[in-house]
Amino acid sequence: MFDNLSDRLAKSFKAITGQGRLTESNIKDALRDVRRALLEADVALPVVKTFIDKVQERAIGQEVSTSLNPGQAFIKIVREQLTDVMGQEAEPLNFNVEPPAIIMVAGLQGAGKTTSVGKLARWLKEREKKKVMVVSADVYRPAAIKQLETLAEQVDVSFFPSSADEDPVDIAKKAHAEAKKQFVDVLILDTAGRLHIDEDMMQEVQRLHTAIKPVETLFVVDAMTGQDAANTAKAFNDALPLTGVVLTKTDGDARGGAALSIREITGKPIKFIGAGEKTEALESFHPDRMAGRILGMGDVLSLIEDAESKIDQKKAQKFAKKMQKSGQFDLEDFLEQLQQINSMGGVGGLMGKMPGMGQMKGQINNEAVEKDFKRLEAIIYSMTRQERAHPAIIKGSRKKRIANGSGTSVQDINKLMKQFTQMQKMMKKVSKGGMKNMMRGMAGKMPPGMGGMLPPGMR
Repeated sequence: MFDNLSDRLAKSFKAITGQGRLTESNIKDALRDVRRALLEADVALPVVKTFIDKVQERAIGQEVSTSLNPGQAFIKIVREQLTDVMGQEAEPLNFNVEPPAIIMVAGLQGAGKTTSVGKLARWLKEREKKKVMVVSADVYRPAAIKQLETLAEQVDVSFFPSSADEDPVDIAKKAHAEAKKQFVDVLILDTAGRLHIDEDMMQEVQRLHTAIKPVETLFVVDAMTGQDAANTAKAFNDALPLTGVVLTKTDGDARGGAALSIREITGKPIKFIGAGEKTEALESFHPDRMAGRILGMGDVLSLIEDAESKIDQKKAQKFAKKMQKSGQFDLEDFLEQLQQINSMGGVGGLMGKMPGMGQMKGQINNEAVEKDFKRLEAIIYSMTRQERAHPAIIKGSRKKRIANGSGTSVQDINKLMKQFTQMQKMMKKVSKGGMKNMMRGMAGKMPPGMGGMLPPGMR
């Protein structure tokens, strides 16, 4: 998300670099480019107008401190204004009620509502350590009930059964009673979606809301619909007291107009963003961090949170001790590092959150990387324990056997061994001279010109 906007803004900021002071004339072109970039990102026109007016008001005539050049001062103003448009601070879910806290999820059909319920259940269980139950009140689409049951099994949370011949309010009340009996912390209610906003749909969700009085009412909306997402959210908010928005399919939206329009148009915060079909592909929405991502400054805090929640800390500590003690790095370690990178959203996901790496993200084909990862995994799983521990013994006949066992070719084995050797050299540098040596090594392995895109301290 925001890839196109990030590229356009980066070009805009170059226009005012080298000036001694921000004046109306030298930021005029930059503001025009920012306005055009926001409109192309499908940000709602009233939001663009307000945004540009506020940036202009703050930027014109501002004295530049000795440590900042005008370009940096202008970027700082834009970042603060982006943060302000998206809501200043992250707004957490409210659990300040007698358990179970009920979260009602509403939205149009096809927005990814049921999938988001499964993702949210997993997020609450893993991040908030809550005991979660999910229930579907979508009596118009029996497949939705079965889909939620399958998701509940995948993320290992309780599922309250329902059927198409029941009344949605009765389903919700029964689920609430059962959740109390089982001492559940959070009950998530999935409601029926429609292809468009209609009176019957609004009356039903209003009836459900009145009956169960949820502490959170979240509206799930597809980011790819751009500013229409904000307008749809507003229509729902007029009929239902929403507490927040879940923005889905952000991995398919390179513009980001929905995220920049929703808060301003509805007055409601974006609480989560979803990217991809996997149940772990949900993250809290932090306006300040997102502003940093848009401007190519990365999102180190989210990266750290991902590492803390998704990386096996015991394995990581064991690996660190091993590297410090012996410096030995084998194929088992190689596979483990690849799996940890994959669990954090793959190389593309990491690049998007690392300062100065945003431009490189667009040069990575995530599908191809995922395919390569599966192939590497299959090859290593086809090796014996001895071969993984002592890669040097993997010669001609062993390569043929491994290739046959993994459904790959000897060329694929050779390619893996080359990648492993490069990683092994980097890891030895880490054990001897720390992260700086490893990053210098990585810069040398990048395509021409890309090494210079690393942040200054890592070049």
